[in-house]
Amino acid sequence: MNPTVRSIQEQFPLWKQAAQSSLPVLDRHQTHILIGCGTSYYLAQSVAAALNEAGFRALAVPGGEWLHRPESYLPAGTRPHVLAFSRSGESTETVQAAVRSRNEGLHVTGLTCESGSSLAKNADTVLYAPTHPEEGIVMTASASLMLLLGLRLAGLDVTAEGIQASEHLLHEAREQFAAAIAGRSHFVFLGAGSLYGLAQEGALKLQEMSLTYTQAYHPMEYRHGPISLVDERTAAVLLYHPDSAAEESKLARELSGKGARVIGFGGPGDVSFELQGDASTRALGVLPALQMLGECVAQAKGLDTLTPRHLTKVVTLA
Repeated sequence: MNPTVRSIQEQFPLWKQAAQSSLPVLDRHQTHILIGCGTSYYLAQSVAAALNEAGFRALAVPGGEWLHRPESYLPAGTRPHVLAFSRSGESTETVQAAVRSRNEGLHVTGLTCESGSSLAKNADTVLYAPTHPEEGIVMTASASLMLLLGLRLAGLDVTAEGIQASEHLLHEAREQFAAAIAGRSHFVFLGAGSLYGLAQEGALKLQEMSLTYTQAYHPMEYRHGPISLVDERTAAVLLYHPDSAAEESKLARELSGKGARVIGFGGPGDVSFELQGDASTRALGVLPALQMLGECVAQAKGLDTLTPRHLTKVVTLA
């Protein structure tokens, strides 16, 4: 078992710790801006959707965008709470955006896996979740932990039963992925609502780990142009949203009819896996399986996921 697989499979005890940690209560009358880069931004998208569904006002913005042009996302004069996601707490754009936000008198909450990081030092409130000691460049356990904490802010109750279900899904999926990905070189990830950020993250994870071309879309949006790329080399990973599962199952049949192999999480597909709960519960529960999918594609291509091409564990700008 390589270190990447260990960091994926051994993350669940860390979930149990993070599920019991104390968290601040967010102000329902304030706007919340969630920032991050790469995986952290995609997690922020899912958390922002969950916050909105829970009655908060939230918007996910890339760290570099919030640093340079916040007025493109909120009207001038708005005084939001800023929630900054960063595993290392050292991503240049995110740290600089946190510093600028605090200099402008905004309250900044840092969500990180490094308690002594620059983000932690430049935040008013710090949410800390230590990650797996063998995690490499690609975010695995850390991504799940930051998503877990973010979704808890939106009211998600992370139970022992839910953690166990995610671990069971991971092992079940790993057993079936080899057959599902055989002969496939174009991967599409589809998800709606708080599952859209997970679709983005699944696509990024597989791209980073296996150097494979990937795409991510809202399910119904995929029909408006991008579906033209579907053929017998396509694998479509469909993250079913409980509110729109009926129409998404029609899309699954359409994709299969065009030659794609559909991997359905929470609904029908050529390969399918059961998911329970609302969209936020599903988002957290499916993430380790998506991480393992990237590892399985990488292994099929003979690639080492500890040293992805052109990537470093911390992305900084000189």
